Amino acid sequence: MNSSSTMRPFQLIEENGGFEVRLEGRLLLSHSTADPFMFVGTGKESIEMYRGNFQIDDYIDERTPLRYANVVEEPNGYRVKFRRYLGEQEILSLHFSMNDEGLRITFDMKDKLVNRFWIRLSADHEEKVYGCGEQLSHLNLRGKNFPLWTSEPGVGRNKSTYTTWQADVKDRAGGDYYTTNFPQPTFISTKKYFCHVDTTAYADFNFRHHDFHELHIWEVPSSILFECGSDYKDVVRRLTARLGRQPELPEWTYDGIWLGIQGGTDVVEEKLRVAKEKGLKVGAVWCQDWQGKRVTSFGRRLMWNWAWNPEEYPGLDKKIHEWKEEGIRFLGYINPYVAVDGPLYKEAFDRGFLATDEEGGEYLVDFGEFYCGVVDFTNEEANEWYQGVIQKNMIEFGLDGWMADFGEYLPTDVNLSNGETAMKMHNAWPAMWAKVNHDAVKKSGRAKDITYFMRAGYTGNQAYCPLLWAGDQSVDWSMDDGLASVIPAALSAGLTGCGISHSDIGGYTSLHGNKRSKELLLRWVDMAAFTPVMRTHEGNRPDDCFQYDGDDETLDHFVRMTNVYVEMGPYLKMLVKENAEHGIPVQRPLFMEYEEDPFSYDIQYQYMLGSDVLVAPVYEEGASTRNVYLPEDDWIHLWTGDTYSGGQITVNALIGEPPVFYREKSVYRDLFESIAKNTIKR
Repeated sequence: MNSSSTMRPFQLIEENGGFEVRLEGRLLLSHSTADPFMFVGTGKESIEMYRGNFQIDDYIDERTPLRYANVVEEPNGYRVKFRRYLGEQEILSLHFSMNDEGLRITFDMKDKLVNRFWIRLSADHEEKVYGCGEQLSHLNLRGKNFPLWTSEPGVGRNKSTYTTWQADVKDRAGGDYYTTNFPQPTFISTKKYFCHVDTTAYADFNFRHHDFHELHIWEVPSSILFECGSDYKDVVRRLTARLGRQPELPEWTYDGIWLGIQGGTDVVEEKLRVAKEKGLKVGAVWCQDWQGKRVTSFGRRLMWNWAWNPEEYPGLDKKIHEWKEEGIRFLGYINPYVAVDGPLYKEAFDRGFLATDEEGGEYLVDFGEFYCGVVDFTNEEANEWYQGVIQKNMIEFGLDGWMADFGEYLPTDVNLSNGETAMKMHNAWPAMWAKVNHDAVKKSGRAKDITYFMRAGYTGNQAYCPLLWAGDQSVDWSMDDGLASVIPAALSAGLTGCGISHSDIGGYTSLHGNKRSKELLLRWVDMAAFTPVMRTHEGNRPDDCFQYDGDDETLDHFVRMTNVYVEMGPYLKMLVKENAEHGIPVQRPLFMEYEEDPFSYDIQYQYMLGSDVLVAPVYEEGASTRNVYLPEDDWIHLWTGDTYSGGQITVNALIGEPPVFYREKSVYRDLFESIAKNTIKR
């Protein structure tokens, strides 16, 4: 049998007692009784959460191949009926349908006891795979498996490091190469197709095998979608057309750096005075402690009661508008939990807006020496109430943005008002949290002037999260959890639909002896100048971290690199607009622009900033040079004006002159030449 469409042709071909499925010539599935592509079974999981870190174990009771298939042609595609054994009734049927959105497989499972599902997609030896949300250790996912479960990424994220070992021993919080705030059951293949699984269940995508990818899901998914593209931009364009696209950032985003400052109104005012005297262009102050703080063994934490704290920030209700008149926006902080010692908790509890325990009683989550309730976003009244908190306490108060933190902590044993299990809703929670923020901003009528940034994500964040940030990196040089890790994080997130992201300049987590050095901070701001947003963070232990105003030399350096960023504004705005309209990420892997270059597919610590700029951040301590790979093209080194035609090169990489190159034929060449002229450090 053959099926084709003038728009998206696919074929289901029966031969030798089996069949294969091709989409625009690409082999997706191959089945025979000896080599089936689908398995079903049952299992029992064991899950333990400790402060957002999850220990997940699974005991498989049964895994059975579905060997016997019967293909039936239908008016709108094909239905394939599967049996486990000869003579058995149909246990599962697949429906293949083709329309403008691509090839969709839907599933009808007859055995309701089945809670484990495996499907094998055809692969070849040379194929590479990217995506699965935001991945911080690997860009090309081949050779590894990736559990997909939103969680704290953990400290260190590498089981062979001393930092991770300490985090595991002391706090059960070490993480691994796959742990991420933002997983997603989506990948892009170098066969130029995407695969997206419609599920929020725990999943594990295994790319270790040469001839197949095995997707393991803790349910039979509702559907799987495949779509091909003419090139990688086209693939991402089609993916984001299905999942949603981030809006453009507000115009004020590009006015300067967003300074992370804590400590109260007088502290902010004084730091702004010094910054202005130095000539630092400040677009916003980000004061996460605007609603008060507490101090724990982890470091400085917040009160988690989302309203202005006049004791901590006296006069902020007036000062916030004065700063805005000076062109400086005020940004705050909120998350989806309410601290038990705050009035918002009492209101939410009394009105039944919090998730409960299995008996319907009070459920509190340990966030590290203080406890919180979980606002139940499956309760529409609770949803509306929390949107009201954002509208009244934040937007109407005068905030122009905020960090919408967390979203990955939903415990698996809470009771939710919609009747769904928390196991099923856990991965859905980040997108639901994003939508709460989105709807609150939309109702305010200020969607083009307010932004917020999130670390947690899953399918659906694309439409509801305007700005991603890479999470809580360690304040060190580690590859899996330091400066280097935010590069593949941005690239993988962009390939799965979130093309606007940034990171805490200097990192956040100072634990187990890690202390932010001046050199690390300077190298991080060098990179941040070539990202969509520049934002600093004091860190969880500010006294252990060198700060942007730690000395005059550092502050002067921030002035210089912020000037670079502001002057890059017209180019960045164009890229952000392209992401909003077409889903093409701002930061891109090299192969997205140079797909004929075989070397570009394995480079994960460089990126293209749009089509015209190549950035190779320095992520090694003490480095004075950087090895850079340039695809074949005519390149100009931003700082020296030297020209290159491609290949592996070694260039000087002074602090303040990170290896950045632009295409000689770029229509923005005059802009790039102006940047070099105005900021040259000689």
